[in-house]
Amino acid sequence: MSNPSPAGEGRTLGTWAKLAVDLGPLLVFFLAYYRFDIFVATGAFMAAFVVAVAASWLLSRHVPATTWFSGALVAVFGGLTLWLHDETFIKVKPTILFAMFAAILGFGTFTGRNYLKTLLGAAMPGLSDRGWALLQQRWALFFLLLAGLNELFWRAFPTEIWVHFKVWGDTLLTFLFALAQLPLLRRHGLKLD
Repeated sequence: MSNPSPAGEGRTLGTWAKLAVDLGPLLVFFLAYYRFDIFVATGAFMAAFVVAVAASWLLSRHVPATTWFSGALVAVFGGLTLWLHDETFIKVKPTILFAMFAAILGFGTFTGRNYLKTLLGAAMPGLSDRGWALLQQRWALFFLLLAGLNELFWRAFPTEIWVHFKVWGDTLLTFLFALAQLPLLRRHGLKLD
């Protein structure tokens, strides 16, 4: 077992801890929705998100920038949902989050900056610049797809269907999309241990 530094720097979350931090708030949202309603679920989601961020910090002394950004959106749109008692705000939050991720990655592509490489470079050793460029383009397009699907589901279907899509659908799509990138990553030099 490695000794963490005194300040806690350099520690990473284990697989199960990372899954709990990333997916725990969504599961809390889902369970609270089925036990109560969308408003209780939104409050529970906000509280669970704070707990997840705190756990990430306590366990690794690091909270990713994307988590801070998502947390800000959760606070604003969750707060508006509760304050105005209007579920539209929590439903549109994923659309805005995915669209902003797509815009950031798209902007990086058009300006020759690879924000995905900056964010994930250490986790993917050996990946060529061409591989990073293709990966960034694909994720930008995928985030646009998720934004569009979220818009479709919250506007065209009852809240219950949207909740299922939000918790299970886009999570599964993201997992499958990430897996589908493995051939590209291997072709462009990713070293898998």
